[in-house]
Amino acid sequence: MTEYFNIGKMVAVHGLKGELILLHELGKKTSLKGLTTIFLEDKKNSMLPWFIESTSIRSEKEILIKLEGLDSRESAMKLVPKKVWIPEADHKKYAAKTAPSSILGYMVIEDGKELGKILEIIEQPQQLLCRLEMNGMEVLIPLHEASLEKIDHRKKQILVDLPDGLLDIYLG
Repeated sequence: MTEYFNIGKMVAVHGLKGELILLHELGKKTSLKGLTTIFLEDKKNSMLPWFIESTSIRSEKEILIKLEGLDSRESAMKLVPKKVWIPEADHKKYAAKTAPSSILGYMVIEDGKELGKILEIIEQPQQLLCRLEMNGMEVLIPLHEASLEKIDHRKKQILVDLPDGLLDIYLG
């Protein structure tokens, strides 16, 4: 099964011909040149492909994107504010090595116990929140200087020391 990584979301429609503004978290200026398809989550764990007609850089974190089948402002509005996903192989190509999204797919470990793989990164001013699934439940793990022990890029692991009771909040 293909693993998809969230790279940002559609934040606005641009102009009258169905172009969208994609606010991305790839950590570097990019136009996604060469990428042919993005995926939008239709329902939980159900990705719909959208084919790219054209892209251009709007700013450091914004891309102007034209998708096939969207030819009016009204048709494009249906995709705002949907999250945008790309396959893992494409993510490796377009994301900066230092971007927070570069740790997507890493295993979070506490005291030698695997908690789960990082499915999404939520950037906040003071910390990163990593979304995992444990026992079928969504869990948010904070990453900041007090909870992060080590990132092992070679093993794709993140070692953490979580506050007492944090997992109990999610897992009951």
